[in-house]
Amino acid sequence: MSRFMAGELATAGLEFSGDQAQAWDALANALARAGIRLLEEETDPPDAEAKGSVMAVLGKAGSGKTMLLSELTKALLAAGVEIVSPDYEARRRREARRLAILAPTNKAASVLRNRGVPATTIHRILYTPVYDPEYEKIADWLAGSGPRPVIADLGEAALDRAQAFYAQVKSIPGALAAAGLRGSDFIKGWKRRDEPLDVGFIDEASMLDARQYDDLREIFQTLVLFGDPAQLAPVGQSGEMVFDRLQAGERLALSRVHRQAQDNPILDLAHALADPALDFEDFEAMVADAARRDDRVVWAQRVESDLMARSPVLVWRNATRIRLIHAFRAAHDAPTDALLPGEPLICDGLELPLKHRRRRVDLEARGLIKGAQVVYLGPGKRPGFSRLHVIGAEDPQISVASIVKIEREGEEEPMIPYAAHMGAAFLHGAAVTIHKAQGSQWPAVQVFAPDLYAAARSGRSEAGLPLWKRLAYVAITRAEHRLHWVVRNRLGRPSAPLSTDDLGGKPVPLTLQSDDGQGL
Repeated sequence: MSRFMAGELATAGLEFSGDQAQAWDALANALARAGIRLLEEETDPPDAEAKGSVMAVLGKAGSGKTMLLSELTKALLAAGVEIVSPDYEARRRREARRLAILAPTNKAASVLRNRGVPATTIHRILYTPVYDPEYEKIADWLAGSGPRPVIADLGEAALDRAQAFYAQVKSIPGALAAAGLRGSDFIKGWKRRDEPLDVGFIDEASMLDARQYDDLREIFQTLVLFGDPAQLAPVGQSGEMVFDRLQAGERLALSRVHRQAQDNPILDLAHALADPALDFEDFEAMVADAARRDDRVVWAQRVESDLMARSPVLVWRNATRIRLIHAFRAAHDAPTDALLPGEPLICDGLELPLKHRRRRVDLEARGLIKGAQVVYLGPGKRPGFSRLHVIGAEDPQISVASIVKIEREGEEEPMIPYAAHMGAAFLHGAAVTIHKAQGSQWPAVQVFAPDLYAAARSGRSEAGLPLWKRLAYVAITRAEHRLHWVVRNRLGRPSAPLSTDDLGGKPVPLTLQSDDGQGL
């Protein structure tokens, strides 16, 4: 790493490890070849003919991947590179270079945003909003690419409110909402991005499937993947992750646990799983010992139902997931034919015919992508609609046509308390598989250890490692502050009824128009 950058980081109280410094140098060289020189804080105009490149920064939890991503982002901004907003793109200056920081899920993107990194989802960059031409004038003005407009149905006071909001929070939709407009007033649809971008940073790259990777290669001239090779590969890819296909010189390894992650018993347990001689019984003994020494690890005799409303129990088997969901609902006296406000759900995809592609794009752009976590707020005003809070979305509360499925043990057909003709499909989210939990983090996580014991007894492996170790590693590293290692098949009764008071906000109706004018 250059002396200049090392000095700047030292001034900020940060210190790169040796492997981080080597990764920085390699990435700085790749960016320089693309016409972005971090040391000189200079950029060349975009060159459509320049050769593209892909690199990967790989390391386990605590190795400093997010710190490196954050510092690279700051250096790119200092060099004059612009961050692409998923909400609105002003007219591009011909010489401007652009960066997007992406994650596969809303929750993964929100984890980065909580650490000060302006991230959004891959879907929000693949598709861009189409603004009403009248209100686009306000967006151009706020973004600095147009004069203050005169809007017939908005007064000067409304424009002042929008300007004041944007000065504090760089969100065009938020500013327009402050002016008194609804999203349906100014966003008329979504289109697939038709022009490339310069640099893309992709966090949680172990979750990418081959199709997503190919889409990103099309968009970005320089693509940098940040991933954890110890996590679980996407289903259907035989244990392979997209960065496995890169050449050795394109993969940059971070092996040292950074000092900010040291003295963390949760990460200590995660890294202990790398020992090939460690078996399940020895690992559980380590968990029990950690729980005696540090209250950040809990040796739990039962599942806590209070935590399940916002932090799902992590399991391996679907049968376990279904049993825990029904136990949670029974503990809250939930009816069999309806949901209670505050119940957690997981988006299971969009059940829409191919001819309604525009509706699909609109739903995905608003955060309803497969695996998205939501909280049920109550029924919508129209039959089949539900009011929902999308966890981690930048505009989280919506009302949307929904198909809610609650699976039943031993039965092929789920119970469906709410069903629109078509729309977003949901499963219950009080318990989820460890595969679905990748990319997410919660302050406290409950890991259902009997399922991991069953995985250990099965003798199964994935990509050369015992499956139980991969499962345990992913599950443990979902915990930000506290790990509950649940050792018995019991559920504690809730201490209070389900509530939505912690979510706040007012749901925005999401009515998507088809070509025949009918709403979804």
